[in-house]
Amino acid sequence: MDATKQTLSGDQLNQTLSQLPEWALEDGKLVRYWTFPGFVQAMEFVEGIAQLAEREQHHPDIDIRYNQVKLALVSHDAGGITERDAHMARRISQAVAGP
Repeated sequence: MDATKQTLSGDQLNQTLSQLPEWALEDGKLVRYWTFPGFVQAMEFVEGIAQLAEREQHHPDIDIRYNQVKLALVSHDAGGITERDAHMARRISQAVAGP
């Protein structure tokens, strides 16, 4: 089986979440929320995430509600959270934290 399509075990998922405290498990997905001063800032953030997702070739589900953004990661083709999702969550957290 392709390792990128193998879902994480419960222990692996718990380890991932302990390394990424700003992320949570919600409805079988890795999720994180952000709040910005306004809509334009939220959209600028989403544009940056879109560029990162294209480079990584792994795209989060994105929900925008005025100044609030929710990103959700799950490998639909694997039927759950994989190392590819954990990697993308780490990349997003690094990008948000800055260089």
